[in-house]
Amino acid sequence: MELLQTSDYPYTATDDHYIPIDLFGSKKHAGLPRGILSFTDASGNIVFKVHRQPSNPSSISSPPPKDIKLLLDPDDHPLFSIHGYQNGIWKCYKGSGDGEKELVFEVKRTVKTFNRIELEVIFVGQRLNDNVCDLRVIGSPFKRSCSIYKDTDLVAQSSLMYKLNQIYVSRGKFRLTIFPGSIDHGLIVALFVIFLNGRK
Repeated sequence: MELLQTSDYPYTATDDHYIPIDLFGSKKHAGLPRGILSFTDASGNIVFKVHRQPSNPSSISSPPPKDIKLLLDPDDHPLFSIHGYQNGIWKCYKGSGDGEKELVFEVKRTVKTFNRIELEVIFVGQRLNDNVCDLRVIGSPFKRSCSIYKDTDLVAQSSLMYKLNQIYVSRGKFRLTIFPGSIDHGLIVALFVIFLNGRK
């Protein structure tokens, strides 16, 4: 099955489609209120922003999500709405997730320990076996370290920003490397946002 690529997604790769892309995540970007998670490119330009949304049980089908996050582009246009439910279930919808919600993928947590989680990702679409996952996310949210796989192929990987001879490494800034492939960068970032909240 071909994984989703959003044709109206503004941050599309051109020549960089054939080389790894580094995005840098932080909640301390100078151009944003403190606490807003943003992802920038190597030049410091904001590529994605993550805003937390209040859950409104009266307007959302039962059971309501316990956590809602919006993935925005640099101009605050909603790309994906990420809904977290009980028992480690997440659902990602296209756009703001209001009204008729277009489901893009579902995520199920399969492993949860103090320093490790594993997530299975299933994209919406026709398939022979609905129980076969499309992507796996494995890593430690505390260390901001994860690997995203499609079968045995590495799709993306994250790590903290280590420096030579550094004793203490802040968890406030990290790198997300997206390797060449057919998966929209926004979807990878949405998955990483779910991963960061995967222990909840």
